[in-house]
Amino acid sequence: MRERRRVVVTGVGLVTPLGVGVRATWEAVVAGRNAVRPITRFDAADFPVRFAAEAPDPGPVDGVPDEVRPLAADLKGRLAAWAVREALADAGWLDDAGRSRYGGPRVGVCVGSEAARPSLADVVDRTRGGTLPSAAELRPMAPSAPTELAAAMAGATGPRSTISTACTSSNQAVGEALLRVRRGEVDAMIAGGVDVLVDPIMITGFSLLGALSTRNDDPARASRPFDRDRDGFVLGEGAGFLVLESLDHARARGAPVLGELTGFGCSCNAYRITDSHPEGRGAAQSMRGALDDAGLSPADIGYINAHGTSTPMNDPSETKGIHAAFGAHARRVPVSSTKSMMGHLVAACGSVEAVLALLAVREGVLPPTINLEHPDPECDLNHVAGEARRAEVRHAMTNAFGFGGSNGTLILSRYEPGPGGPPLRRGGR
Repeated sequence: MRERRRVVVTGVGLVTPLGVGVRATWEAVVAGRNAVRPITRFDAADFPVRFAAEAPDPGPVDGVPDEVRPLAADLKGRLAAWAVREALADAGWLDDAGRSRYGGPRVGVCVGSEAARPSLADVVDRTRGGTLPSAAELRPMAPSAPTELAAAMAGATGPRSTISTACTSSNQAVGEALLRVRRGEVDAMIAGGVDVLVDPIMITGFSLLGALSTRNDDPARASRPFDRDRDGFVLGEGAGFLVLESLDHARARGAPVLGELTGFGCSCNAYRITDSHPEGRGAAQSMRGALDDAGLSPADIGYINAHGTSTPMNDPSETKGIHAAFGAHARRVPVSSTKSMMGHLVAACGSVEAVLALLAVREGVLPPTINLEHPDPECDLNHVAGEARRAEVRHAMTNAFGFGGSNGTLILSRYEPGPGGPPLRRGGR
């Protein structure tokens, strides 16, 4: 049996509704800022929901190889390229010209993504005009496009895969990347996710499902996880990527370490397509799996970044799952949902929230759940409500539970160097 290798995080990159870059997002999260606004990307005046958490456009991204530059031509591609580049630069992966120093067959890529959706109006106009999209136009819309983009930017010719499990996509992508590195199949993985959701089709579709908040008169208070007055989630969008390496690989190239990825659990509810299991059965199984994988007990977890979507079904279901997995510790472990500030990033939420959980461990600051004014008695947890909380945390858990019943849980831990290990990177970003 192969020795189980330690897997460390050496670089992270984010673009979220709260800002471009990890520092901008983290500072906004700690301050409890809100990114939910009226929609500006299209005229939403006649839509049942007229607000969302739009991601800022970072503009053209340097360092994208010419061969895959078309994949970074649309907003989704630019978000992915920006976050990938920040993660690679953060990890010391790039030379002064922005080219990959490493790569090759021992480096892989795993990305959580959904298919891009063209503008409904554009499709109708072009169909009436008798034209169809070209192959070059269709290629960036494929779920695998961000995976191809990340691989080219990192110089990764090893295994690559795209995971499309709705809201669990990028959480599962990071977890699957962890397993590949741990098993010794590769030395490093670029893992994360991206999604762009604020468009007429998605607003209409989720509205018809009754999943979105309709608080059009007060959008800033619409995303309110675990609050008794919640009425649905808020669509968000963005990208989050991590560079994962075996400890030996990080040591060999002298890469300072941000933290360690120690646990991954996943499960399927085998229940309904759109509903969480009322008792949190799959969620509890996923959390137990991550704890077992990390060799930790519930009392070792100092913070949970909850899936916390602000829907009537998800929040009590996740609460019951936490109680089932954590037992007596469930009411002691601090819990918050950063979706209260940036909405639900769907395929990208898992990796973005993994970065935030990692930063909570590194910085000793627990992000708040804003808009939690009247806690739902069914959601009886130790909520970090309203303001960030200072706390010393060795291990943080982050959950992602998706439409279709997929569940993923990651555990991010403080890196303990040990003899001869690379140093822990100190200070803020």
